[in-house]
Amino acid sequence: MWLDHPCISDEERTPPDAVIEAANYGIALRRQHKRGGTEVGLERARRLSTGERVSDKDIKTMYAWFARHAIDKRGRFWGHPTRPSAGYIAWHLWGGDAGREWIGQLRMALRASGS
Repeated sequence: MWLDHPCISDEERTPPDAVIEAANYGIALRRQHKRGGTEVGLERARRLSTGERVSDKDIKTMYAWFARHAIDKRGRFWGHPTRPSAGYIAWHLWGGDAGREWIGQLRMALRASGS
């Protein structure tokens, strides 16, 4: 059985409040606009919004997602108050800017430990 690397504590693996808030915001935007994100992104938001701790695999997956989708911030209607882009909604489902920062720090810790 694969175990998470002990270099990251359970507390560090637990989404910070700002990540939980961003995920909840993403869920609300998706519900309101009936678009944005995939089922995978929606499930990620549900898990983040409940404060579920992330595994090593989650950290790597989320890090890769943010790397691929950072370009979406250049899209039309990013952050528009009444017509936010689908990318903006998806970004929040994954924890928003706070999620990107948090996961980046966790990914650096994993890399430093050789994982």
